[in-house]
Amino acid sequence: MPRQVDHDERRRQIAEAVWRLAMRGGLEQVTLRQVATEADVSARLLQYYFGTRDQVLLGALEILNADAERQAKRRMDELGESPTIRTVVRGVLLEMLPLDQERRDRHTVYAAYFVRFLTEPALASVAEAATSGLADLVTDLIAAARAAGQVVEGVEPAVEGAFLTAGAEGLQTRMLLSQLSSDDAIAIIDRQLDRVFTTA
Repeated sequence: MPRQVDHDERRRQIAEAVWRLAMRGGLEQVTLRQVATEADVSARLLQYYFGTRDQVLLGALEILNADAERQAKRRMDELGESPTIRTVVRGVLLEMLPLDQERRDRHTVYAAYFVRFLTEPALASVAEAATSGLADLVTDLIAAARAAGQVVEGVEPAVEGAFLTAGAEGLQTRMLLSQLSSDDAIAIIDRQLDRVFTTA
């Protein structure tokens, strides 16, 4: 009896091939043939699961984002049953930093997509949704902390949400370029949180 194909597993196999190619040399010159070879599947099978080259790149990005959400949720769960709002905000911001190999690989792949984010609407919309979602989450958390009297007077949640997430993205880039250590990046995040929240 032929082995039943796990379609999700096959899609992941192809997505991981895209990620490896992205980490090795970017995505600008990557072809369907290269992806198929890297994934050890036929070009026909690649097109069956994803379609065009752009759809392969989009599908691989969506799987990467889903992985990131699962890993982030797992790490947030590890904060305990009743973490403070500041602790949750800190966890969200640290998730944006390449603090371990899994996050470093993911952010390296995102960096390889960057030019395509600027030029391709479908990929840009996925990137925008992820970035806006994080900023909105941090904004909502700071608003809840303000309502509970846990932030410094005068703090504007939307402004701080945008600033903190943009700052974390900047730290991420410097860490990927080995211009900033993990400890220094975390210290910068903590100093910014000291500016926003009334208690550590």
